[in-house]
Amino acid sequence: MSSSAISIQGLTKNYGDFAAVDGINLEVSYGEIFAILGPNGAGKTTTVEILEGYRDRDGGKVTVLGEDPGNLGEKTYSWRERIGIVLQSTSDSEDLSVRETIHHFARYYSHPKDPESVIALTGLSEKADARVHTLSGGQRRRLDVALGIIGSPELLFLDEPTTGFDPEARRAFWDLIRTLRKEGTTILLTTHYLDEAEALADRVAVIVAGKILEISSPETLGNRHLAQARITWLEGGQQRELLSNNPTGEVATIAARMGGEIPELQVIRPSLEDIYLTMIGEDR
Repeated sequence: MSSSAISIQGLTKNYGDFAAVDGINLEVSYGEIFAILGPNGAGKTTTVEILEGYRDRDGGKVTVLGEDPGNLGEKTYSWRERIGIVLQSTSDSEDLSVRETIHHFARYYSHPKDPESVIALTGLSEKADARVHTLSGGQRRRLDVALGIIGSPELLFLDEPTTGFDPEARRAFWDLIRTLRKEGTTILLTTHYLDEAEALADRVAVIVAGKILEISSPETLGNRHLAQARITWLEGGQQRELLSNNPTGEVATIAARMGGEIPELQVIRPSLEDIYLTMIGEDR
């Protein structure tokens, strides 16, 4: 079996004279959390829809779990059982309870997860008997994920999964994604939240105008790990600042000069957001 859950070579998709996807190449390994970043209209959604088998491509080669999603033929059903999809929003089964909805969707799959285990895994036990239309936004998103994983997918697509979440709900959702990853699920994530990509993704791809600018880990994107650190501290009643490629050595020198304690010390490297905005050509 190939080590790549997703393989894309020279992918193109045009709408008239507009190139929505313009020669993308990328590989996503089994068991990886891979995030696609980019501004609106960059080609993220088109790319993901091609991978999901919901949109035709104009050129290039694509395999997802070893199959071409644009040419499945009689393999369509068995292939779709192996993937899970969580869209930005859904509105099905509003009058059913959470438990009824999950049990109902489990019947669509040959080897589903245990519905009651999925209810617990997604943090919906206290809402299991509540009607879907009464759920909060965060609870509804958990239900979306429950429906996405009930079929025991090898690969899970998450499209802007935490849009509209409060900070507590987002971090609880991140814990859920990490749990799925530990169980062996490969996850492809699109998000506008840079802290989300940094917290979850093993690697990220930045797409602008249908082209990939870079694929890297969040820590090394745009040579972030090599950028100068900004050191600030209080000394002699004045705020001091310097830039350095060797912040550890500089802090040691300052500490020796000041007798150990360095008031209001901060050592800051560019954030992932700083690097990302620079890459896509936007100012803060």
